[in-house]
Amino acid sequence: MAGDMLKFVDVTQAYPAKRDAQQRAEDFREIADRYGVPDAEEQSARCSQCGVPYCSVHCPLHNHIPDWLRLTAEGRLREAYELSNATSTMPEICGRICPQDRLCEGNCVIEFSGHGAVTIGSVEKFITDTAWENGWVEPIVPGPARGQSVGIIGAGPAGLTAAELLRVAGYDVHIYDRHDRAGGLLTYGIPGFKLEKPVVMRRVDRLKAGGIVFHEGFEVGREAGLEELRTRHDAILVATGVYKARALAAPGVGANGVVEALDYLTASNRKSFGDAVPDFDSGALDAAGKNVIVVGGGDTAMDCVRTAVRQGAASVACLYRRDRANMPGSQREVGNAEEEGVEFVWLSAPEAFGGGEAVDSVTIARMRLGAPDASGRRAPEPDGGESEVRRADLVIKALGFDAEDLPRLFDAPELGVTRWGTLLVDNATLMTSLDGVFAAGDIVRGASLVVWAVRDGRDVAGHMDRYLRAKAANERKAA
Repeated sequence: MAGDMLKFVDVTQAYPAKRDAQQRAEDFREIADRYGVPDAEEQSARCSQCGVPYCSVHCPLHNHIPDWLRLTAEGRLREAYELSNATSTMPEICGRICPQDRLCEGNCVIEFSGHGAVTIGSVEKFITDTAWENGWVEPIVPGPARGQSVGIIGAGPAGLTAAELLRVAGYDVHIYDRHDRAGGLLTYGIPGFKLEKPVVMRRVDRLKAGGIVFHEGFEVGREAGLEELRTRHDAILVATGVYKARALAAPGVGANGVVEALDYLTASNRKSFGDAVPDFDSGALDAAGKNVIVVGGGDTAMDCVRTAVRQGAASVACLYRRDRANMPGSQREVGNAEEEGVEFVWLSAPEAFGGGEAVDSVTIARMRLGAPDASGRRAPEPDGGESEVRRADLVIKALGFDAEDLPRLFDAPELGVTRWGTLLVDNATLMTSLDGVFAAGDIVRGASLVVWAVRDGRDVAGHMDRYLRAKAANERKAA
């Protein structure tokens, strides 16, 4: 009841304790354990139970946050889990990797009052981990068979979310993914210290047990073109994400030792699975003993610098062309990285890479913030000061991702794209220029957050269900 809540004045904000920075920098375990039951209940009771819950408003999934906080505070954990699970297909994953400081917690009313936000993400993680341990996470139960099938290209959060919802609705669901494990960036892009891999794999295993068929190591355009998949299925969803690394133009950028962020992170994550990774084993994608420079300021850059620390780098520095206040990545991640020994060089950009065939240094230009650009952010520009040369044995480019050329890769030139290369969809239906072919997630909105991909997967599943019902009705009429 509300009387059990509103304790934010008397109870101090307390996140689960982080392990010592030196200790956690030696492994890829998550940096903090979850709450015990008393702590979760106490922290949940800090919620002010707002009439207009800004936390829910600013959550892409519009999770019923105040309601499951109240249930947690009252010790009704199974009900809290069921309510959390009602709006999200992977709440324990979002609880771990969402930038709550920019979303729900950043818009918490008691944060504005100076008492510190409710620790929403940590409670969300606690609720669902508790549900898994107690067997409350129920298997997928398919609805009555509809006699129609769906093909989903991409096994990331958007594709997995849509697959689950469509399977529950009674459709046969096949997922096609280029990788040998499902999960997309959840599996190969995000390091274990933010998201341990068994947390992802248990979700995938649940989908497989529910009858969803996974075609792993299946590259559309190589094993089969888009048109062939359209003949196999009644509807198609493209949920590939965006994987094309943005280029960096500077002399020497092609030298050995200047690598892409995703290649580096994938190699590290594969090693955590026990895979043979030749480029890691050769040292090309291993930071051990090296002076590492990461270029970029987003969450991927934070993943890279913190991975390099754990691999035993001699030094790790992050170059970002704007200042700390204008950094796109999570400020919590910046703080974690600083605790672990990462140096941030603000208002800086690589001017050239030295060393010839193999990089051995980076020439760094100093930057300043000029007039706002089209996004409204002040644009970085050279300040004309003296450049600095730093030693570097490994340079990781983490400048973000753009869409691949899917019409070419899928052998589907009629597939419409925007000027940014993302797929063009009807905003009312999320259907592409091809009848029965839908798209969702980053391949539509551009590189974004996992929680938005889950939201898009949820939305597109509803649109596909309506399309398939109409298609079945028309076929019955025609018969």
